[in-house]
Amino acid sequence: MGKKTLPPEQRTRERLGIEMPGAGDSGLTQGMALFSQQKYDDKSQSQLKFHMLHHPFSFPKSTVIPLSSKLPASRASEDDGRASRQARQRADMSNAMYNKMWHQTQEALNSLLDKESQNMMEPQRNQVFIFQMLATFYIKYVQIFRNLENVYDQIVHPQKRILIRKILDAVMGRILELKNEMVELELTEFHYFDDILQDLKLAPQQLDIPIPKYFLKEKLEVIKGREKILSQILAESGLGVSAKKYQVKPIPLEEAVKLIQIAERARQGRLRAMFMKQIYLQEYRAKQARLLGDKVADVSAAALRIQKVWRGFHQCKRTEREREKEMIFLGMNPPPLFNEVSAAMIQADRLSHLRNKVQIKHEEEYRDALVTIKDDLKLTEGPDIKENLQDQIRHWFIECRNLTGTFPDYPNEEEGGSAIIFSNKTPQQVIDDIIASQDEEEKTKKKKKEKKEKKRGQEAGHRALDSSYSINMIAQKRQMGLCKIWLFTQEEDEMWKMSPSVFLHTMEEGNSVYKDLWKNKDESWNFPQDYDPELIKEDKRKELESEIRVQVDELMRQELKNLKLAVNREKELPARKGKKKGGKKKNKKKGRKGKKDKDLTVDRTIESLYKELVEEGLLIQALKVNLSDYIGEYSYLGTSLRQVSIEPMPSLLDVRQLITLYGILPLGSAAVHEKAPLVKSLLLAGPSGVGKKMLVHAICTETGANLFNLSAANITGKYPGKSGLQMMLHVVFKVARTLQPSVVWIGDTEKTFYKKVPHAERKMEPKRLKKQLPKMLKLLKPDDRILIVGTTKRPFDAELQPLCKAYQKIILVPRPDYASRYVLWKEIIQRHGGIITDTLSVSCLAKITDGFTQGHIVQVVKEVLTERRLRQQSHKPLTALEFVTSLTSMNPVYQEEEDSFKDWYAKTPMGKKRALALTGGNIENEKDKGKKEKKGEKEKKKK
Repeated sequence: MGKKTLPPEQRTRERLGIEMPGAGDSGLTQGMALFSQQKYDDKSQSQLKFHMLHHPFSFPKSTVIPLSSKLPASRASEDDGRASRQARQRADMSNAMYNKMWHQTQEALNSLLDKESQNMMEPQRNQVFIFQMLATFYIKYVQIFRNLENVYDQIVHPQKRILIRKILDAVMGRILELKNEMVELELTEFHYFDDILQDLKLAPQQLDIPIPKYFLKEKLEVIKGREKILSQILAESGLGVSAKKYQVKPIPLEEAVKLIQIAERARQGRLRAMFMKQIYLQEYRAKQARLLGDKVADVSAAALRIQKVWRGFHQCKRTEREREKEMIFLGMNPPPLFNEVSAAMIQADRLSHLRNKVQIKHEEEYRDALVTIKDDLKLTEGPDIKENLQDQIRHWFIECRNLTGTFPDYPNEEEGGSAIIFSNKTPQQVIDDIIASQDEEEKTKKKKKEKKEKKRGQEAGHRALDSSYSINMIAQKRQMGLCKIWLFTQEEDEMWKMSPSVFLHTMEEGNSVYKDLWKNKDESWNFPQDYDPELIKEDKRKELESEIRVQVDELMRQELKNLKLAVNREKELPARKGKKKGGKKKNKKKGRKGKKDKDLTVDRTIESLYKELVEEGLLIQALKVNLSDYIGEYSYLGTSLRQVSIEPMPSLLDVRQLITLYGILPLGSAAVHEKAPLVKSLLLAGPSGVGKKMLVHAICTETGANLFNLSAANITGKYPGKSGLQMMLHVVFKVARTLQPSVVWIGDTEKTFYKKVPHAERKMEPKRLKKQLPKMLKLLKPDDRILIVGTTKRPFDAELQPLCKAYQKIILVPRPDYASRYVLWKEIIQRHGGIITDTLSVSCLAKITDGFTQGHIVQVVKEVLTERRLRQQSHKPLTALEFVTSLTSMNPVYQEEEDSFKDWYAKTPMGKKRALALTGGNIENEKDKGKKEKKGEKEKKKK
């Protein structure tokens, strides 16, 4: 006979070692017996868990399964050790991952630098090939920039971060240089890389330039302190947002009672109507029952009808589910948990925050180590360095005396002292240099004598020649030379060559440091990725040597004087007078420069000027808006349209990318702003509602910049008169320079450059800044991280020439296209709490809102999605018709208005150049024609 099969519960109990209760026993006695144990071993704890799962009602409500914190010390220590090991493993994995990412990025950068150095040497003629080459470099540098930014943000080794930061800034600057090259080549601000992205197998989203997180991380405390001060000043002056309170009008008691009575009577009326409806329905049902009471109820027919209804309903639901699965499989619909944040992402965010804390800790330890290691080196190695330097310099004295017969002149501190002589040279190399210099002096003397003899012979020969013959020969030679120069320059003009880069050298330096130091470095000993003391010692030895050298130079100068007095009996010659004169001249020049840049507020502090500007409303608080909130979609047909000679309208993401390149990256990094192609001013032109002001606030938010408002409406009545205007601009730009980065915003900038000021706006004096603005732009230097941003919705009302002179870059902000509208509707509805279901056709909304701007869409969504409507979504889903009714009261941007913006942009300098390039005209000839026309106009005016 086989073994008796046990029930599953008994088998599980036997496996766990729990005795089966008797007939009279219950789960309560077993559970309480386990719970009353003083010590919890593995077996008893598992038994307790099993009883709590299978007999949940057998335990009191306060019973809690014992956790590791309630275990004995030995068990708790084991669990803590396990947790710490897991944390260490995660940290080790993340450190290894980011180190690997850095190594891969450096390899990609190394190969790209090699390719670029080869292409820079080869001049090209084909414009299409040149653009493809530049665009490929640009795209690859963007990929490297994205990876490096991620690595720099997460890597915790302080010395690695210094090198990565250097390379990151250089890559950022190189991207800006390549962008400038493409603009000069194509004569347009917008470029399309559809075909190149297809060849490189990249998505357009991978072209999005990230904003480095260190822009805000490194000065987070400064920004918070500044915002606190600004809010305090606004609150004290009564200009803050919190100070604006709605006025409550007092109502008489009788009127208040009337309002309450009306509301109560309305409530009672609604309840009465509901009761009456219920009574009517009851009576109707009773009447129907009486009429149908004579008929005999057929049970089978009723059951059949119920089955039909149920089967139809069940099949409909099943079909819907299958259809949904099919759409998800085809990629037409997102998966069910697509919009929910996964647990892995939450864990990754938590780890990144922990890594940032470790970064700060390691940076502080590294700064402390810089001081302590230097002090230790000064005590241990300082005396030896001093002795070696003195011996080296004395040896140089003796060798010079033996070779030349006199002691050498000691270099001054301004020249660099003995460091010039012994810069990476041994004493023997210095002696060889002295001998070589003596030989060169002798050779130069001989050459001078030979030249003098030749000149005498040539003069005698020229006298013998006939004068007419010599004149004809010289004229022929000049003509031949001019022809050769003209041909050479024409060939050079035809051949395009990439302009030299400022950042390539920095990238190559950083790459070579990486190869020498970090590429094959064994870091198995440095598990926590803390600082490397040996690298600090190498750097600090050099610093210490330069400090000790200054002291040694003073001692050795005195020793050299004593030697000269003792051996040669020489005295030190007095300083020449000519040098003093030169020094005076320099001081005079400095004084002249100081007169030009007068400080009108010498006796005032920056804090007082800052407060004054806030109180006057010229320094305003920027809205917390990220650039990623400027939603849009890429233009996927840009290259195809240009191939057919159709100029496409830029997409919203193209505009966003330009704002990043021209506004955010240079303002965020001082190193990039100093060396990259300088952009002092931007003009955002487009119809109202396309997000121009939002982009201005986004620049300030992403870089932590101050926002100054110099709009014509804002400066009306402030700082009156010519002297007042000068004072205002001086104070604004002084505070902007001191607290840089800063953005100076001029809203409705067409008013500053009006062709004719309207009669209603003459009192405002809108053209106050017209003459002063170009002067202020000239005073801005590469060190000044100040950007002037103008916004306009009617640029055609302004004088074109002065407007284009004031604004270096003009960006046309268009109304959103279909793809951008689709994304906008979807994102804005979801951000305001709306749920998108099958009943809401987003594509239909995007189609019928052609011509409507982002501002219109946001306004409509806010009107429709009230609190009451959001609560009703569970039983009443959103439909497109609800949004359409709100759109009917708004005026869209018509095609004629968009065409007027296109026509205006075609008249700007960049638009003219682009049009001439497309038609095949010569830009230089057009410039000459323009100059001649201007001269003719001036002569007519004079007559």
